[in-house]
Amino acid sequence: MKTPQKTLFKFLAVGGMAAALVLQTVLPTVASAAQITNRSVTLQAGSDPGSEPGGTVRHLFTFDVATTGNVGSIKFDYCTTAGTGSCTAPTGIDVSGASLGSEAGSDLTGFSVGGTPTSNSYYLTRTVASATSGDTAVLRVDNVDNPTTANYTFFVRITTYASTDTTGGSTDLGTVAASTAEPIVLSGTMPESLVFCTGATVSTTLGVPDCSTATAGAVSFNQLFSPTTTAHATSQMAASTNAGSGYVITVNGATLTSGGNTITAMNAATTSVPGTGQFGLNLKANSTPSVGTEVAPAANGTNYRGQAAAGYSTADTFKFTTGDTVANSYNGGAGGTDAQIFTASYMANVPGSQPAGTYTSTLTYICTPTF
Repeated sequence: MKTPQKTLFKFLAVGGMAAALVLQTVLPTVASAAQITNRSVTLQAGSDPGSEPGGTVRHLFTFDVATTGNVGSIKFDYCTTAGTGSCTAPTGIDVSGASLGSEAGSDLTGFSVGGTPTSNSYYLTRTVASATSGDTAVLRVDNVDNPTTANYTFFVRITTYASTDTTGGSTDLGTVAASTAEPIVLSGTMPESLVFCTGATVSTTLGVPDCSTATAGAVSFNQLFSPTTTAHATSQMAASTNAGSGYVITVNGATLTSGGNTITAMNAATTSVPGTGQFGLNLKANSTPSVGTEVAPAANGTNYRGQAAAGYSTADTFKFTTGDTVANSYNGGAGGTDAQIFTASYMANVPGSQPAGTYTSTLTYICTPTF
């Protein structure tokens, strides 16, 4: 009789063990949240550049929800790793002062920061409202302090909830990656600058006056001197400077001379009178005689300030006194100016009694900037 009892006891024991194993296999498991898609985070400049280590910046999140249903809160956890395991805060991350800077998207607006953010976690909350699978959230979070390690990748885990305070089961989740970046600091020095040149002509390169194109300064009048018609010629010069008080250009030299003979310099601004002794110049486009062009580009009072000076700034009126200022960069107030080309127009009249000879004048233009 003892033997059957032992057998029955063993049977029951084995049966009990089998029952325990069956119970273990049918325990409920935690349901997995759906994966959000098209997700990204962009580090945008705040008071510091967007990816600056330790910088106070903005984080712009864009993602599509996967599940149709209510969304009341969205949690953002800043971690050293992706996934759903334990979250270790990246060194130096601080989102405790996070605020919602802007939001956009279909059915995913109306949020504000909820609860009390920690150094590496915060959530956005709103009155519970539904969203449809594929709806896009565009959320910019401000006052985020990046991790302090340079060239460092960190992760933000995004989780949506139906509740307004991230309680209960999550609905959707996903991870985005970002990285701080060592700033590249470029430095360069703009020295005090004056570019000035003269020649028979000065041309432009890609639309900019270019002193490397200046030709030689030997200039001839267009005709033989005559008591009945006015002879004329031109030369050019280009100038630019970053001097705070701008520049002045003076002309220096003597009137047209042949041995001991001269042509009278026009010490007062005067029009051309053929048959009299006159030598002068201006920096204008003239019709009597037809010679010269205006300064180019024209002065606009901002980045182009160069202009003809008094006595040399009226069309058809000419003057020459050595040492005179013929141009300056005072249009709109003294200051720096981009390069402009000036055309100096020369005219010569002679009386019938003017002695024969080859008349020349060597003129030197001096450009003086004041820094």
